[in-house]
Amino acid sequence: MSTLAFRRTRRGDLSQIQAWLRQPHVARYWAHDTSDAAVERDFAGSFGGTEPSEDFVVSDGGVDVGFVQRCCIHDYAAEERELIELVEVPADALTIDYFVGEADRVGQGVGSRMVREFVALCWRDHPGATAIVVPVVVGNVASWSALRSAGFRRVATGHLPPDNPVDDGLHHVYRLDRPAG
Repeated sequence: MSTLAFRRTRRGDLSQIQAWLRQPHVARYWAHDTSDAAVERDFAGSFGGTEPSEDFVVSDGGVDVGFVQRCCIHDYAAEERELIELVEVPADALTIDYFVGEADRVGQGVGSRMVREFVALCWRDHPGATAIVVPVVVGNVASWSALRSAGFRRVATGHLPPDNPVDDGLHHVYRLDRPAG
């Protein structure tokens, strides 16, 4: 099993991100406007320096297979107000979001590996972060299973604004604290 590679996104990745967002298995939980303008608006800020989020293309054996992003939750405190009110969120806590973009890679453990390996990268790149807190819609079993596989524990279940209007907003919230030492 190869180690995944995480490369910061750049302008040339926008069309790939857009194609992945249009895949039914991604669109189900990332109900995102996939117009050129929307993809530019929502993903170019990471490499353009206008957003505090950090976006990455994930490759497995040299083949791009997915996407992952991270940010400090309090950098988006207004958008994350409901999460901050639902659970304790340390001021230095990160959050991550991710998807396996290639349909033929779904169900092969890529998502679990992506989360585990990205968490290690988060701890390395953000030495002041003490926790990673991730809300996941209850119905997205694959996503919260990947979190559990990576050592996250469920700390709450509650209502948060859903990304997809077909969801009722019920989310599990998972947390992983930085390992001691």
